[in-house]
Amino acid sequence: AAPQGPPVYVDLAYLPGSWSARTVDEEFFRRIRSLCYVVSGDDHLKEGVLRALLDALLTGKHQWGLDIQVTLIPTFDSLVMHEWYQETHERQQELGITVLGSNSTVAMQDETFPACKVEF
Repeated sequence: AAPQGPPVYVDLAYLPGSWSARTVDEEFFRRIRSLCYVVSGDDHLKEGVLRALLDALLTGKHQWGLDIQVTLIPTFDSLVMHEWYQETHERQQELGITVLGSNSTVAMQDETFPACKVEF
């Protein structure tokens, strides 16, 4: 267990992918308080722990005791993400968590992909 300390406040935090995604728990969200969390990496390893990671966000954010709006930015489409969003939508609203979906598309070179713009 990591030593206790004050939370760290940041504007943007990328959540780890692959095997490291398993290290993101409610303690992570209690200590790393971000205005925006980016859930990146469309891989089978993250898909297996995605629900636990998303639930940890809800539990960790609940412990903040502060009225800070948080934006969750997934960079991939996932059935697990859709199910979590539907099942916990009311809780997300209570905690001030917004999940960004992207209806925009960016074309770079010969590739087209979904994107969203985040401003601070």
